[in-house]
Amino acid sequence: MADDKRKRVRTRDVVADGLYIASAATRLRLKNAILIHILADGEDFDPDLYLGEARSALKSLAEEAEADAAARERERKIARTRHSDSDGTHDYRSRDVRNLRRREKQSLHVAHQLRLRAADDAELHKLIADARAAAWTEVAKNIDRTLRIEASRPDLEPDYARMRSARMQALQLVDLPKLRAHLRSTRTQKQLREAGELPDILPADVLPAGAIDPGELE
Repeated sequence: MADDKRKRVRTRDVVADGLYIASAATRLRLKNAILIHILADGEDFDPDLYLGEARSALKSLAEEAEADAAARERERKIARTRHSDSDGTHDYRSRDVRNLRRREKQSLHVAHQLRLRAADDAELHKLIADARAAAWTEVAKNIDRTLRIEASRPDLEPDYARMRSARMQALQLVDLPKLRAHLRSTRTQKQLREAGELPDILPADVLPAGAIDPGELE
């Protein structure tokens, strides 16, 4: 009795998982359709326009589940006559018959539930509403990301204060000392030129001793 109950629980869990995955796949398909129709084609949102898409997606997944059940049935019939040791994961034997029958029934349960949902307009509208919410969330994230890149403002940047402090420290510790050294070098070169000890033009790849390459300031 306890074993039968555990089997029913396992079957129920497997079917629930299968339906959850099927619903997620359908929502993704609907979300992409909504984004294309509204953003690319400029159409207004009308949930009734997506009923056919949702129904088709569920029926397609039901057909896949039925095909899986048919495959398990074929494997079960072949395994029934084999009593030797298995040569691999999918080389089923007579001892696998019970498990194959259970998997076949699970796939048929999933297919049955998917076809029921495909015939239920209320269920289809729920999937469409969930897909629409997912589409709007994706659009909002993209808009927010674009705004942050193109028009960054301190009041919209949560890490602005911390990053500003880090940038100021870098300026004080690195950039300003380099700038002062460069200015000192420039004044020294000017004095040497005025004294005739340094030519006015130096080769591009030659710097006087102690000079700082301005490129280091970039």
